[in-house]
Amino acid sequence: MVIQLDPEFEEKQDKEEHILSGFPDNELLEITRVERQKKSDHRYIIHFGAYNMTVHEDVMIKYRMITDSHFMKSDLEEIVLADERQRAYVEGLRYLGHKPRTALEMTRRLRQKEIGETIIAETLQRLQREQYIDDPLYAKQWAEQRITNQRKGKMWIRQELREKGIDKSLIAEALDDITPEQEQQSALLSARKKWNLIRGEVPDKRRKTGAYLMRRGFSGEMVRQVLQILVQEENFQGEDDEIYYPE
Repeated sequence: MVIQLDPEFEEKQDKEEHILSGFPDNELLEITRVERQKKSDHRYIIHFGAYNMTVHEDVMIKYRMITDSHFMKSDLEEIVLADERQRAYVEGLRYLGHKPRTALEMTRRLRQKEIGETIIAETLQRLQREQYIDDPLYAKQWAEQRITNQRKGKMWIRQELREKGIDKSLIAEALDDITPEQEQQSALLSARKKWNLIRGEVPDKRRKTGAYLMRRGFSGEMVRQVLQILVQEENFQGEDDEIYYPE
């Protein structure tokens, strides 16, 4: 899936200008002190006399930001962008730590963290390249889980994946992997449980169970097939009850 950049968020690409707005131009700046930022294990405050900025530990090491090192403002602008990329990547990994995410879900998350659109795009590419984000695999696993464990129909699953930003072609591929037999089995297990809870005659059971299956995303044809099976089971059970065994 290709995520479109949002111009409203693109303004945040000027972040390095805001962070370094008070720093003097065309002047060699010397690091006078480095300290760990409170309540953060991996961020450090870099002091340049009266000026300071914060960076991630990895960025600090990469650019050798240690006491007595010297930088121009243009160097620091590059470092701010590198730090923003690192922040986005770390935030992305943290978000993925709970469960798999789609590209769209990750984009929304990084926007919430006020990360610029260009860096979001770069971060998505990196996460996809490293296979932390894989929309095709996500769609297939989601569809299988919903059919097998949640007893939901294909129409329900299609809508869920759309809301998660999965491309239509990937949704189609994921649903094609679900056989009619799998979906019918899922619908039948769900319907049989509902059917047995309903008190009343067969027509009432048919109506209520059919509506229940439709709400769970099963097609009209699938509902018809399942109800036919349940009616046959009901009739068979009734026949068993009427069997007379002579003494």
